[in-house]
Amino acid sequence: MILPKTVPLVQKPTTLHPLPRLSRALGGPELWIKRDDNTGLALGGNKARKLEYLLYDAVHGGYTDVITVGGIQSNHARMTAAAAASLGLRCHLVLRGSQREREGNLFLDHLFGARVHLLHPGEDREACMESLAAQLRQQGRRPYCIGVGGSNSLGSLGYVAAVQELHGQMEAPDMFSHTVVAVGSGGTYAGLWVGQTALHWSTHLQGIAVDQEEFEPIIREIAEDSAERFGTPLPNDETLHVDYGHIGEGYAKPSQAGMEAIHLFAQHEGILLDPVYTGKAAAGLIFMIRSGLLQQGQRVLFWHTGGAPALFAAVDTFEQTS
Repeated sequence: MILPKTVPLVQKPTTLHPLPRLSRALGGPELWIKRDDNTGLALGGNKARKLEYLLYDAVHGGYTDVITVGGIQSNHARMTAAAAASLGLRCHLVLRGSQREREGNLFLDHLFGARVHLLHPGEDREACMESLAAQLRQQGRRPYCIGVGGSNSLGSLGYVAAVQELHGQMEAPDMFSHTVVAVGSGGTYAGLWVGQTALHWSTHLQGIAVDQEEFEPIIREIAEDSAERFGTPLPNDETLHVDYGHIGEGYAKPSQAGMEAIHLFAQHEGILLDPVYTGKAAAGLIFMIRSGLLQQGQRVLFWHTGGAPALFAAVDTFEQTS
């Protein structure tokens, strides 16, 4: 498969390495990590891989502005703001939340020069994005709209390419029995799913949902669009696995298991997770080990998708649970 062109936003390849102290502490399989928290752009994260494709489309299409949507602590919004700044594009962020939450990603959004538009309660974010785009067109500008998480068939190619990158780092295609990754908008999982299928890997790809939204149809649609648009094989539905058991009280609400996972990764490996995405994904990984679904003798990959800036908006939560 020949992938489309990109703008260079990611420092590749991101590191792949074992987690020996955490593996011993949990007493299960040999754990490894793929460090997409270190992609390089704006303190790192998985969204940079998607933005390489999406913003090439924007820059070479003659667009002047980029608009995207998300929560007030959106990692995707932060990275879109940084990427737009580096490419000379004006960035607009349509965010759900309170301006009082000025720490973490929202602080960085402003630092990168993004124009932040806060949603009122009950407003539809996609409709607000389209309304803003219409206003900008009336001003003679050309806005490029990116849906939540950059999760579409073009953005997900960042993770089709990431599988190819991982292939060059592994000892063998069957090195890992399982890959565990957070699922927050579906595009990262879809790209990994398509990429693994294209390379005929039998690795069990386990998604850990961080929201109650039904992700299987979303992932399937993105994968089908990619297969049709770029000539990749269509993955088998039987290999689509999303676990909804680690969401806690809801999206962006820290869970007790997620907080434990954050502490374990920090204190055994010096690696930062976040309470919204990777902390809950790691909680799912730890549950699989403790319940015997993952065992000694296996090698398991945790795909770190970033998100550490959100930690600085959750200081009170850590103080309450410490």
